[in-house]
Amino acid sequence: MRNTLLKISALVVMAVYFAACSQLPNAPETETPSKQKSIEVPVGAPDAELFSTSVHLTMGNPSGAVTSTSSPSNYLMVKSQYALAYQRDLGIPRWVSWHLDRSWLGSAPRQDDFRADGTLPSGWYRVSNTSYTGSGFDRGHMCPSADRTNSITNNSATFLMTNMIPQAPDNNQGPWARLEDYCRTLVNQGNELYIICGAYGSGGTGSAGYKTSIDGGRVRVPSRTWKVIVVLPSGTNDVARVTTSTRVIAVNMPNSQGIRSANWGSYRTSVDAIESATGLNLLSAVPSSIQTTIEARVDNGPTQ
Repeated sequence: MRNTLLKISALVVMAVYFAACSQLPNAPETETPSKQKSIEVPVGAPDAELFSTSVHLTMGNPSGAVTSTSSPSNYLMVKSQYALAYQRDLGIPRWVSWHLDRSWLGSAPRQDDFRADGTLPSGWYRVSNTSYTGSGFDRGHMCPSADRTNSITNNSATFLMTNMIPQAPDNNQGPWARLEDYCRTLVNQGNELYIICGAYGSGGTGSAGYKTSIDGGRVRVPSRTWKVIVVLPSGTNDVARVTTSTRVIAVNMPNSQGIRSANWGSYRTSVDAIESATGLNLLSAVPSSIQTTIEARVDNGPTQ
């Protein structure tokens, strides 16, 4: 009888074990970036797969940036929320590129957790949340906080200092902010956007006057801010859908005070002009025959 009870007990234990195993979750699959969904990873975490498949580089890598410390002025950083080329010795990005559609927009609150980017190579100076203190310049987002509101994680990622430039308050809070708002209006009208922006030159005027650098000379103050926006109806195979009729908005604004009330449309220019000023090759993934047309044209569409 005792042996029988032991056998029954053993069978019960085994049954419980296998039942529990059958309910264990499968190992999570590795996700790759997709235009159809926002990929959420730990803030700033490097992901080798992103370097070659990032939706944020769909329209090209404007400077041929690489993930090599031997290129400190053109260092590629790809996050799930945006991609950028960082300039170590200037302490600001050369350009930042991101995709924007409705899947990125939600109700996550602004995190305001400005901080150094811990994924910069060891030994590189890391601009901190206090590096701009007292400078008279805003910690100006390139990829805006309001473009990443589908989760707290994604919103938080926009507050890494590698996504910032010293931006004149009247630029940042004036026409630049209104153009950001207009981009989200376009998305809510059924479009998706590919946005690339950056800054160049030396010397801007903030609320505390003209400066060429801040943070003890470790952060360059640029003289100009620029942005290029490719507007497409939401869909797939995006590069193939860019035609000579595709709306492309390009702006180039002074990094200075006194422009807070200006209409962003007054700063429109051509992609060609921005390329000439910056040395970048924008929209390089688009066939050259189409680039020739859309990069020479100055947008004259609505501004709100």
